[in-house]
Amino acid sequence: MPAPASLRDLAECVWVRQGADTARILPDGCMDLIEFDDGVVVAGPDTRAHVSEPQSPVATGIRFRPGALPRLLGIPACEFRGVRVPLATVRPDLESAPLMSAVDRLLKGEATRETAPWPVEQLAHVTHRFWTGASVQSVADDIGSSARNLQRQSAAVYGYGPAMLRRVLRFRRAVHLLRAGRAIADTAHVTGYSDQAHFSRQVRDLAGVSASQLASGEYRSTDVPSGSSTVA
Repeated sequence: MPAPASLRDLAECVWVRQGADTARILPDGCMDLIEFDDGVVVAGPDTRAHVSEPQSPVATGIRFRPGALPRLLGIPACEFRGVRVPLATVRPDLESAPLMSAVDRLLKGEATRETAPWPVEQLAHVTHRFWTGASVQSVADDIGSSARNLQRQSAAVYGYGPAMLRRVLRFRRAVHLLRAGRAIADTAHVTGYSDQAHFSRQVRDLAGVSASQLASGEYRSTDVPSGSSTVA
């Protein structure tokens, strides 16, 4: 479902997962806040698929746009890379706060320069440029920064450097095309992989399954979405 109006610039959606099935969560550059029976968890940016085991009958999450949640938490995204951490561990002031209450309080906080070096509009621009495969130098020129600064800022904002960010965002676009019915070879070409073999290797590395398995819907997760087709 759509994110609340107060989060529209920062979050892609709110999702609810019910049942006891495991889910394969694919890397997409996003971070989530997830509410289980025993509290709220921060799900960091992944570099490989995360197989999620059910922790409670119902889980509710907010999927934040790439780079958005660290500016609310005031903690660099790289500290959450590939892990799930109780919110109370990193923000004791939010212990026992329900999900939406915690988010409301986070929205009232003051972003740090480290995790929010750019306005929200500029964050969306940087994300979109990397989604299109732009070079570090060209993106740095766009925002009046140096390539070295952008490399450092990317780790704090997104959880990994520009090269990994581009890799994840290209994979995300490819997954969307596969699930929309695009052929594997065509998807590889449209998204800029050197050939189908290169694409297949990247999919196996990031998803842990084959491109044909993703295309068939065998590992499609609709209750815990991997994100929308675009990131800006």
